[in-house]
Amino acid sequence: MPREIPADSVGLVEPHIAQFNEPLPLRSGRTLNSYQLIYETYGTLNETRSNAILICHALSGNHHAAGYHSEEDRKPGWWDACIGPGKPIDTSKYFVVSLNNLGGCHGSTGPTSIDPENGEPYGPDFPIMAVRDWVKSQARLADRLGIETWHAVVGGSLGGMQALRWSIDYPDRLQRCVIIAAAPKLSAQNIAFNEVARQSITSDPEFHQGYYYKHNTIPRKGLALARMLGHITYLSDDSMREKFGRDLKTGKLNFNYDIDFEVESYLRYQGEQFSDTFDANTYLLMTKALDYYDPAADFDHDLSKCLSQTQCKFLVVSFSTDWRFSPERSKEIVDALVRSQKPVSYLEIDAPQGHDAFLFPIPEYFSILTHFLNQEAHHAR
Repeated sequence: MPREIPADSVGLVEPHIAQFNEPLPLRSGRTLNSYQLIYETYGTLNETRSNAILICHALSGNHHAAGYHSEEDRKPGWWDACIGPGKPIDTSKYFVVSLNNLGGCHGSTGPTSIDPENGEPYGPDFPIMAVRDWVKSQARLADRLGIETWHAVVGGSLGGMQALRWSIDYPDRLQRCVIIAAAPKLSAQNIAFNEVARQSITSDPEFHQGYYYKHNTIPRKGLALARMLGHITYLSDDSMREKFGRDLKTGKLNFNYDIDFEVESYLRYQGEQFSDTFDANTYLLMTKALDYYDPAADFDHDLSKCLSQTQCKFLVVSFSTDWRFSPERSKEIVDALVRSQKPVSYLEIDAPQGHDAFLFPIPEYFSILTHFLNQEAHHAR
């Protein structure tokens, strides 16, 4: 039965495909000779093309950030709470662009796509991407859409890292940069979590060195384990205790190795659902892009020097219970911007949800985001 779409929703949306035949040189030294990007748009681009906002997604995100693909959809896009008429990213004011990054598995060219060289899926032969590669492809999409300068580039987690990279690589093409629950580079602990996740996938007997498409199978167990591990790091201890505590699924202990606790049931469900919708090779690629991200490495590992060429206003937001990308990591970005004498606003939100807090409609968080986006344009000296 068709659902009633809320009045503050962008409504029914349809993805678009942009085909690029101009070669894209990559940080790895390889080149994509041709590729496509899938994206969605919400709102209307004004006559001066000055009201466009780019949304950059996190590790497992995609282009479907808001609205519904059909009236039968049970869930809207992944950031529907933030995007729509009257919401912080107000589609009655702004033209919003959200895309699936290269290497993804939701419509942009990636490991599941056909390699024109041999007519078979790329699989593990698809080049590992760097954040700067994504930003370069996003700039080409902006050119295709006739957007010379973004009103803002916005992202959470890995999306925030892309937003920061935008300010470094294309300083004159964005007026505002919103970096939410991110870091200037991954810690050793974060790299370790990503490696355990990758090992979970590559150790699955169905992985077949990444050529599982040829075997008509997927490394379901490994991908589910990777998602379970990742999901634990996205939640805080407080949020897990509030959601599950030590509640028993059947009300009693089974004294075996099956599910006893509600949290076990939840994690298994999350893993199983994820393994049905996400590609394992894409997961490997996305986590490597996270590991490699370190824009200051090109500037003698001096983040202030790295950010000295930026020209936009910055908003940096962190969350008190986020231990995956703690507030201390956000403050590293803020401190470097201050040392470089760049305009930056910083807010640490007291929120129990952990890293995933950036997806929630927390009033203080949404209020500062709304205010920042509605400020008058900044022109750097």
